[in-house]
Amino acid sequence: MRNLKYVGLALAASLVSVFLWFNPLPSPASQPTVQVQTEPALSQVIPDEASVRVALQAVDPMGQPLSDVRFQLQLLTPAKTPWFTSDFPIVEGTKLLELNAKAPSGKLEFEQVMPIRGNYMLKAQVTPLVAGAFEPFEQSLKLSVPERFVKYRNAAILIGILILVGGVSGWIIGGDQTVQDGEIAPQPIRLLLSAVTVLAIAVLLFVNISAELASAHAREETQTTTTLSVQRSQDLEIRLSGDQRATVGRLASQTIQIFNAKTGNPEVNVIVNAKSIALEDNKQMFAYQGSTDDQGKLTWNEQFFDGAPHQVIAEVTPPNGVALQVSHEVEVERIEPPLYIRFISLSYYTGIFALSLLAGIWFHRRSSRSSILFSR
Repeated sequence: MRNLKYVGLALAASLVSVFLWFNPLPSPASQPTVQVQTEPALSQVIPDEASVRVALQAVDPMGQPLSDVRFQLQLLTPAKTPWFTSDFPIVEGTKLLELNAKAPSGKLEFEQVMPIRGNYMLKAQVTPLVAGAFEPFEQSLKLSVPERFVKYRNAAILIGILILVGGVSGWIIGGDQTVQDGEIAPQPIRLLLSAVTVLAIAVLLFVNISAELASAHAREETQTTTTLSVQRSQDLEIRLSGDQRATVGRLASQTIQIFNAKTGNPEVNVIVNAKSIALEDNKQMFAYQGSTDDQGKLTWNEQFFDGAPHQVIAEVTPPNGVALQVSHEVEVERIEPPLYIRFISLSYYTGIFALSLLAGIWFHRRSSRSSILFSR
C-alpha cells in the first residue's frame, strides 16, 4: 500500500508538471511599465496618411493602473536607411515629437501622423506627481509602421517596364547591324532611338502635367482660419506663443499660457485641446488634450515634416463661459534630400535596365548561333 501511495504522488506530481509546462503561470513584472495601444492597429497604419491615436497607460508591477503620473515623451522617427530610403529622407533619424504632460489617471493620449514607414522609437520617462508614490522609471517602446502597398506596386510596375524595354532594346542591338550606304546608323538602331525619344517626351509631359495639377489643387485647398494668438474673456486670458518659422527635420516649440484675467495669476489644471493642421490639404497632423501646469502653461515640441505652412490651434472652454480659441500660422522651410540619395535610387533602376539590355543582346546572339548550327 505504501508503494502505491508513493506511485500515486509521483504520478500526480508528473501530471501537475506537464500541465504547468503547457500552461505556465503569468509572471508579474518586476517594476512598473508603460502599455501602449494604437488606433488603428500599427499593421493598418499608412505612412503620411491619417493621424494615429496613441494611448499610453502606466501600470504597477501587478498590472494595475498608476495614478498621478507625469509623462516625458520623445517620439523618434526610424533610423536612416541610405540604401532603401523613404519618401522623406530628411525626416529619418530625427525627433518627431516631445511632450511633457500630466496624467492624473495614468493614461496619456495623443494623435500623430507617421510620415514614413519603419520602426519608430517612443521613449517614456514616468515620474510621480506625488513624491514617493512610486519609483520613477524609463521605457522605450517600438512602433513598427509598414510601407504603403502602392509603393511596392508602383516599384514592381516600373521594374517590369525597365526589364521589358531593356530586353527588347538588347534584342534589337544584338541583331544584324550592317550600315547601308547613306545611313549613319543601322535601321533597327534608328527605330529604337526614335521609340525611346517618343517615350521620354511622353514621360516628361506626364510628370510636368501631374505636378502642375497637384500644385493647383494645393493652392485651391489652402485656407487659413483667422484667429488671434491672444484671447480674453471675463475670467481667462489665453496666449499662444512659440516658433512661427520651422524647418523640416527639426522640432518647433509651441506654448499655451493661461492667466486669470482679473488677478493675472496663472490658471492651473485647465484643459486645453491643441492641434496642428497642414494647410495645403487641411489635414490634422497632431492633436493632444492636456492640462496646464503650475505656471499655467502647456508646452510641446513637434516637427512639421510636411514642408508646408501649418496652423497651430488651441481651444479652452471655461467652466461658465464660451470656448476661446487661439491660433497662429507656422511657415515651414522645406529641405531637399541630398543629391547622393537621388543617385542611389537612379543607380538601382539604371542597373536593372543595363542588365536587361545585356540579357537581350546575349539571348539574341545565342539564338542566332543556334539557328546557324541547326541550318548546317
